[in-house]
Amino acid sequence: MIKFKYVILYVEDVESSMNFYQNTFDAEIKFITPEKDYGELITGETTLSFASIELAGSNIKKGFMLSKTEEKPFGIELGFVTDDVEALVEKAIKNGAVLYEDITVKPWGQKTAYIKDPNNYLVEICTEIQ
Repeated sequence: MIKFKYVILYVEDVESSMNFYQNTFDAEIKFITPEKDYGELITGETTLSFASIELAGSNIKKGFMLSKTEEKPFGIELGFVTDDVEALVEKAIKNGAVLYEDITVKPWGQKTAYIKDPNNYLVEICTEIQ
């Protein structure tokens, strides 16, 4: 059996990052270490996890690129589906996100918008594809 189980974002402040996703996307906290250097949110079948840059560095000895707010986001996105894209984008911005691509309707009818979370990770907020 193979199952896609989690995504881990490497961040400066695990607790603050988790709070953004909890407050914006109504995700429940599944787990956070007493040191607050690793945590998981319940977001459906795939867990959204956070690791401190220090903890990630201890696991990834060859290093990695940091997500920095003054640069363009990485070429990867997290996707959240909603019935009300406008309201969720507004909520995300109130919680510290930055609008990256305004709301648009794709030729197939899907409504999409893109934000950068407080750690500069790209997040798509969209309706279901019909």
